[in-house]
Amino acid sequence: MASNQVAEMFPAENKSLLAKHLTQNIYDSLKDITTEAAAFTLDKAIKTCIDNPDSGCGIYAGDEECYSKLAPIFDPVIEEYHGGYSADKKHVSDMEVAKLKVPDINMDDYVVSTRIRVGRNIRGYGLSPGITSEHRKEVEELVTTALSKLTGDLKGQYYPLEGMNESDRQKLVEDHFLFKKGDRFLESAGANRDWPKSRGIFHNEEKSFLVWVNEEDQLRIISMQKGGDFVAIFSRLARGIQAIKESIRETAGKEFMFNDHLGYIHSCPTNLGTGMRASVHVKLPNLSAQSNFKQICFDLHLQPRGVHGEHSETTDGIYDISNKHRIGHTEVGLVQTMMDGVKKLIELEKELE
Repeated sequence: MASNQVAEMFPAENKSLLAKHLTQNIYDSLKDITTEAAAFTLDKAIKTCIDNPDSGCGIYAGDEECYSKLAPIFDPVIEEYHGGYSADKKHVSDMEVAKLKVPDINMDDYVVSTRIRVGRNIRGYGLSPGITSEHRKEVEELVTTALSKLTGDLKGQYYPLEGMNESDRQKLVEDHFLFKKGDRFLESAGANRDWPKSRGIFHNEEKSFLVWVNEEDQLRIISMQKGGDFVAIFSRLARGIQAIKESIRETAGKEFMFNDHLGYIHSCPTNLGTGMRASVHVKLPNLSAQSNFKQICFDLHLQPRGVHGEHSETTDGIYDISNKHRIGHTEVGLVQTMMDGVKKLIELEKELE
């Protein structure tokens, strides 16, 4: 292999974290390694970055073992992306709702809606870029069995994408529930294989608890509702996660992928740790017009973006505000940071009014 192989794969215009940290020596030391669960290799992990030079992170894991066997490249990417989260640090998970301290402010006049989601993957199977079609089907069967056992306000129905009837499809589109085939980055990573087989969406009767099955991760578990009742939303999420976790353990003796360093394991290193994104759509027409609006959000450990996703424009002064961190912080801590930060943004908006 030519000594400049890596330089040829990643020319100077590729500004990804992968291109920054992947040296020829690291590539040569890892190129012949194959993981067990998904038979994943370094070349498969970095293909998305070769196909897409505008990648930000530039690497995906095909199974849990990638993070240990390919650690010489995953570790520096993770450390830089997550703000200095070095290989000796520990991650602690905490979903104890009672620890939340509710701000003394009525948020509902400003907060349009609140949504908290996490990713989860089941140990023993590949992650979306590496999972086999047979294992993806097993995951769907295992998860839908767990979902069918949910009771009370979590009880609902599962809608498989394959063979979905038009009325169900249209209703899910109208409710903004229907996830689409992954983008070009996920396509190159291998996450879109066999689409739409063994993929689907679950939601409860109130449409406040959702589970996406075999999208970017095996499970995306979502709790949402109108207004800013963070406690109710986080409580529902915690109960749903726990019920699914217990059912999977009882049915198949399996657990979610988790370790003390990386927390919950995800296919994309950017989601490691909590895998959680807590977000609100909040009305800030005056504050968002200020030149330092984004800096104010960053100082509160929050990320602002348009309501239609990253890089989108805002609508009527309504912004999507979410937690900035993922790993090295507890879930309850991130929700508390979100609540406190949104309270501050609303107070600043009131002053400008």
